[in-house]
Amino acid sequence: QVQLAQSGGGLVQAGGSLRLSCVASGRTFSSYAMGWFRQAPGKDREFVAAISWSADSTNYADSVKGRFTISRDNAKNTVYLQMNSLKPEDTAVYYCAARGFPDYTDYLNQYNYNYWGQGTQVTVSS
Repeated sequence: QVQLAQSGGGLVQAGGSLRLSCVASGRTFSSYAMGWFRQAPGKDREFVAAISWSADSTNYADSVKGRFTISRDNAKNTVYLQMNSLKPEDTAVYYCAARGFPDYTDYLNQYNYNYWGQGTQVTVSS
C-alpha cells in the first residue's frame, strides 16, 4: 500500500509562483512513475505533468508547458511541482498520483494511477 501526503498550495496573485510537494510512503517509491493532475470547479480532472521513475522522462500538458516543472527526489520519497507564472485559469485542486509500478506508457490517463494524494487547493487571483 502506498500513501501520498501533499503539501503546498494556497492563494497567489497572477504571475506568482507556488511549489507543491508530495511525500510517498513505502520503500519502492523510486520505482514508481508519478503524475500531477488537477480539477477545477465544474470540470473533469485533467493531466498536468508526469515523471518517470528515473526522472529521465517528463511530460506536461500544453497549458502548463514552460511554466510548470515536475521533479522528484527518490532519496526523500518526494515529487514536486514547481509552478511559475501562474494564471487564474490554473486555479484548481491539485492531486499527486503514483502508478505503483515503473511503466510510463499512457501517462496522461488518470486511470493508470493506483494511488492518489488528498488534493490541495491552488487559487490564483487576477
